[in-house]
Amino acid sequence: METPAPPMSAPQIPAPPKPGWWSRNWKWFVPMSLVTLLLLCGGGIFAAVSMVFGLLKSSEPYKEAVVRANASEQVQTALGTPVEPGFIVGGSINLNNDSGTATIDIPVTGPKGKGSIHVDGTKAAGTWSYSAMDVTVEGKAEKISLLGAPPMGP
Repeated sequence: METPAPPMSAPQIPAPPKPGWWSRNWKWFVPMSLVTLLLLCGGGIFAAVSMVFGLLKSSEPYKEAVVRANASEQVQTALGTPVEPGFIVGGSINLNNDSGTATIDIPVTGPKGKGSIHVDGTKAAGTWSYSAMDVTVEGKAEKISLLGAPPMGP
């Protein structure tokens, strides 16, 4: 009697290797990396701009102009009370020890309207003097001078 030949088994094919982390996750990793990079850049720009505005707003010419605008009866009549400064301040301040210059434009609003304060000042021997400090009200051609208003206290 003949013994049957053992059945032929199929050759063993090794299982393909598991894909690596990158090939499994790149579809979400790349967009999230780009979004994170954009948020970091945007946050850095926002922080830098906020810092510049903060430096302008903490300056003596800015504070003096806002105090004088709130104390001016002409400004109160034109814009209402209170006169609130806006967030975006334009201009420049250059300081060198006890001397310097400032040119600042401050948007202001009140219940009755909008306007802007323009300040030109010079600092000598630690004291600011102003060649211009006036309010321009939207829709009106005339400027309201703040140079006659009482200065801010020490």
